[in-house]
Parts: sequence; structure tokens; C-alpha cells
Amino acid sequence: MPRQILTECRRLLSVRGEANSPVLAAGIAARLDALDDVQRSRFFERLASDFSPEPKAVLAAAQAYAAAPDATRQIALAHAAEPPRQELFRRLNRAPGGTAAIVRLRRALLDRLPKNPALAAVESDLLHLLSSWFNPGFLEMRRVDWNSPAQLLEQIIRHEAVHEIDGWDDLRRRLRPDRRCFAFFHPQLPDEPLIFVEVALVPEMAGAIAPLIDKRAQPLPAEQFKVAVFYSISNCQPGLRGVSLGNFLIKRVAEQLKRELPQLKTFCTLSPIPGFMAWLTKARPESLPAKTLRAHDELHAACGADFAALTHAARLAALPGSAHHALWRLAAHYLVYVSPLAQGDPVARFHLDNGARLERLNAQANLAPKGLKQSAGLMVNYLYDLARIERHHDRFAHGEVVASRAVSALL
Repeated sequence: MPRQILTECRRLLSVRGEANSPVLAAGIAARLDALDDVQRSRFFERLASDFSPEPKAVLAAAQAYAAAPDATRQIALAHAAEPPRQELFRRLNRAPGGTAAIVRLRRALLDRLPKNPALAAVESDLLHLLSSWFNPGFLEMRRVDWNSPAQLLEQIIRHEAVHEIDGWDDLRRRLRPDRRCFAFFHPQLPDEPLIFVEVALVPEMAGAIAPLIDKRAQPLPAEQFKVAVFYSISNCQPGLRGVSLGNFLIKRVAEQLKRELPQLKTFCTLSPIPGFMAWLTKARPESLPAKTLRAHDELHAACGADFAALTHAARLAALPGSAHHALWRLAAHYLVYVSPLAQGDPVARFHLDNGARLERLNAQANLAPKGLKQSAGLMVNYLYDLARIERHHDRFAHGEVVASRAVSALL
């Protein structure tokens, strides 16, 4: 099967194939979906080996451009360096359902990449193209409410990745008037949400997740809406991992809510710290500054020399106040000094790179098993000051986390 598909791919790239590309592309897409795991892996390997740039042509074009760097030679170099598979993906995209097929193809490729790094160039090409095709300028933002199609509501339940939705009653509460849910859609995937964000409209900055997702809680009247809390953001398309969508969605939602509800003065998140406990259990004490080291040693002793105690609600609650303060200090250190690094907390990196400010740490804010395991129940508020987002983003890009005085005082 892969050999037949490869023959069809070469036909699609030919001059003759270009004239009939939608029909050829549709046939290739259908065959790709029918491949088994072994066949699909072989197909990816052939994409990497047979549809890469020709080294001699690239070298000749590069030497010509280096000798005389004019526009003609620059264009020739760009043409020589572009892998033929990029044009193959473009032509596949012309088929009905082609965009969805390529998103599925990348999802399958991402699953294989850790064990086959030789496929990295194919992945880079797909990410490059999908980042262009799913540019936020092409996307439509829609509000999801209780009157949305049942198929869409089912997808919201299925794809919620931060705080599980416990059935229809839970979902209905999250879509009441003091809650909002917004999603991005692409014209080629009109019924498939790409990513969605859930928002709570409340009187003050939230310090715990349970009240926000309590399905028995009564909705608040609109006159009490002062703060918009983004408490969950979930990707629905694994094949679009790495394509920037969430940062644009949060900003667009904030702007829409500000227009709709002028009384809203504060836009913030209530976010998990998924990497904190993993970092804490592996942190080398000798690498910590003196104040943080003392906090580390104090907390370690209070836990009976076992940080796993922090993942049990009863044992966490029984810690003395000084141990809780030590926990906050360690979390502040992690968020401020580790977040700018490649191995930093992914949620922190997302919001800080998006221009948010590290605003407040909240103790025992998520006592669900997942919250305890990941961050000893801690959650964090990131503040989105719409007038300072770009400034804060620039500082984070240079390795600096913008933090409130309350957080900075813990360091």
C-alpha cells in the first residue's frame, strides 16, 4: 500500500497532477486513513527520505546567492531549499476534507516522533504549513452555550482537559449566564472546535477551583460581575499541537467580554501548576538560593523527609503554618526562576509568554487528586492587564517573569 500511495503522491506533484489535484488528493487522503500503523510509519519514513530537498541543488543555489545576493538568486535558493513534501501537503489540502486529513496525519506523526527523530524534518514542514493555515486571522470565535448543537456540547465534555466535566448537569452549570465558554473554529472544520476556554464571571479574583465548578451553585446576578476568571483552556485537536491558538483566544475573549460587560475590571486566570511537584521532588538543594534552601529543608522536615505527604489532603492540612509558607516560597521560586527555562512549567510559560503577570499563589486551591499530585493543591492567578500585555511578553521573552509584589515578597 505505501508504494501505491507514493506513486500517487509523485503524480500529484507532477504538472499533470496539478491540473487534477483535488481528485488525486482525495484518493490519497482516503488511502492514508486506511493505512495500518506499520504502513503509516513506512509512509512517514519515505516522506523524510524521498521528498526532501536535493542537497546538490541547494548547495549550488546557496553558492550562487552568496556570490551575488540579488532577488532572483534569493528566490532560486528558497525554491531549491523547500522540501517537495511541502508542496505535496499543499495539494493534499485542496481535496474536500484535505485539511482535516492533514491534521490527522500530523497527529499520527507526533505519536511516532519520540521514537523516530529522523521524522523531525517532516514534522517541521507540517507545523510550518498548519501554523499558516490556522492563523488566528482565519479563525472564527464562537460562544458555546446550552443552545449550541448537541454534537458540539458533547465535544466540549469529551475534550475538557483541566477540570473534568461530570455529565450534562455539570456542563449546563458551566454554561449558565455567569459563565462563558468560547471556542475557535476553522472554515475547513466548521463543526470541530479547535480549542475552547471556560470563564467564570465573579465579584473578586478566585482563589479556589471548587466554587467555580460546583454544579449545585446558584448563578450570580450580572451586577456582581467584576472579574472574569479564565479557569480552563483545552485543545481539541492533537494534530495542531504547537500551533499558537490559545494565546489569541484568551485575548480575543477578554476584548469581547470587555465590550459586552463594561463593568468587568479584572481579567485573570485560576491556573494549575502541573510541573511543580515533579520539580520539587527532583530539585537539587545545593542549586537553590539561601532563603529558598531554608524553605526546602523546613518543608522536607515537616513532611517527614517525604514530599509525597503533600499529595494527601489530610497530611497537607496538618502541616504547620511555617511549612505552608515554605511551600509558597518554593512555588514562587519555581514559577519565577524556572518558568523562563525550556523545562519550566508549561502552563506558566503559556500565560507569561502571553503577556500575563504572575499575580497570586493560592493554598489548598485544588484538593482533587490531580491537583494534589501535581502541585500540592496550589493554584496560581495570572493577571491579564490588557494595556501591558505586550510589555510583559517582551520581558518574559528576555527571561524575566513579571510578578506582583505579593509573589516577589516570597523570594
